[in-house]
Parts: sequence; structure tokens; C-alpha cells
Amino acid sequence: MGLPVVHFEIVGADPAALRAFYGELFDWDFDLGDASTPVVSRPGEYGFVNGGANPAPGDGAGSINGGVAGGTGFQPRVLFYVGVPDVEAALRKAESLGGTRRMGPEPEGAAPGAFVVGHFADPEGNVIGLAGSA
Repeated sequence: MGLPVVHFEIVGADPAALRAFYGELFDWDFDLGDASTPVVSRPGEYGFVNGGANPAPGDGAGSINGGVAGGTGFQPRVLFYVGVPDVEAALRKAESLGGTRRMGPEPEGAAPGAFVVGHFADPEGNVIGLAGSA
């Protein structure tokens, strides 16, 4: 298998209401905090979902981690992140294959080896996240 999906995000203008909805629907618990960058969510409004605490039905295994976040001015979206060794290199590769860089690496100016994220749109316009090192 290739690189894994490591994280998901559900973003909207009212993250508290989204957390209430998904918490009730899927029995998710959230730990509030900050996203890796305020470009992703309003500070203090990132509700982390621990995948290991939410086992998949029937097999006892955990699932990927995620977050429900956003705030005023954030457009609704559902996004998944693929873990990569170098976010900048992956963004450049996506661009070379016909994709379009949308964000990142963020936070800007991160030290080499620091955790960063990026977004790109594929040739059809689907936005995908990347998570890994600067």
C-alpha cells in the first residue's frame, strides 16, 4: 500500500454545532484545542477526535484521528489528509501532475522537520490535505 490517510477534518462556520451533531450521531468525544495553523480553524475551536478511542465496529481496531472545526468565515468542507515525509515536495509533485496548490506548507516559516500541513486541488478540483514534515 502507498501513503496512508492519517487525519480527517469537518469544517464549518459553527464548529460547536457541528461537534454537537457529530458527537450525537457517532458518539464522538472531542478535545478542544488549536489547529496546527489558524488558516485551518479559528483558535480554540478545533475539536480533536481520537481515532484510537473510537474503534471500528466488529474488529476492535481504532480508526484515524480527525477534527471538527472552523468558525466564522470558514467555508464548509470535508477533507482528508495523507501522511507524507515532505509536504513541500508532495505539493510540488501534485503541481507537476496537474494539481493546484491551495495552501501550505503551514505554518509558514516552520523549521526543517517541524509538523506542517498543505492542501492541493486535483485536476478535477477535489481538495486533499497533506500532513508531514517541513
